[in-house]
This record gives sequence, C-alpha cells and structure tokens, in this order.
Amino acid sequence: MAKWLFKSEPDVWGWDHQVTKGEIGEEWNGVRNYLARNNMRAMQIGDQGFFYHSNVGKEIVGIVEICATSHPDSTTDDPRWDCVDIRAVRPLLRPVTLAEVKADPRLSEMALVKSMRLSVQPVTEEEWRIVCELGGIAP
Repeated sequence: MAKWLFKSEPDVWGWDHQVTKGEIGEEWNGVRNYLARNNMRAMQIGDQGFFYHSNVGKEIVGIVEICATSHPDSTTDDPRWDCVDIRAVRPLLRPVTLAEVKADPRLSEMALVKSMRLSVQPVTEEEWRIVCELGGIAP
C-alpha cells in the first residue's frame, strides 16, 4: 500500500476536526494543484497518510487512511478537480516538526522538504518508517 502526506491549516481543518468525523471520514476537497490531484487519483482504499499541520505548528500530528477513492470534488462544478475521503486512524505520540524532518539527513529527499508547497504528496516506505519512529509509534 502506498503512503502519503496531507497538509492542512489547523485553524481551518485540523487533526481534531478530522478525528470528529469518525469512521465515515471526510472529503479532502479544495485541492487545486494538478500534481496533488494526480496523487489523489493514484490512491487506493486502505492507503495511509500523515496528517500535517501547515502554517500553524508545521508538524506531522497523525495518521489517516483513504476510505473513498478519487471522485469529483463537491466544492466545485469544474470536472478537472477530484478528491478522496480520509479518516483518522491515530495520532502520533509526539508530533514531528518540519524542523526535525529538515534536520534529519535520512529525510533530505522527502517531498515535505523538496516540494514544501504541495498539499498532497507521496511518502516512501523508508520515510514512513523514520517519521513513525520519530513520532513514537510503530510503522
């Protein structure tokens, strides 16, 4: 299964908001970047991702799971834009900050470091393992 990272501003949609949606999850809508959209189109049910608080906090705080594959984004009538639905799986025991990710040479090629503005990005298995370790959980 593939691994991903989803970025959201916590004052707009944070981890606590995601958790309140429960098993049903929530549409990850409003993405207007072709590469991020294409990443969502590649996602499968059961793929997991990190939930990252951007702008405020700048930290990976939890793990989410894809619960609905790519479908039209309900926030627009433009057929070019798709989204997936995600549900919260569990929080990290300790948030992993962007500064920590940037300081770890094992993560120097991570999209979070290289493509910081991309809101939905892939994560390699090795990056997943390292971030989980830093966050105090088993991968």
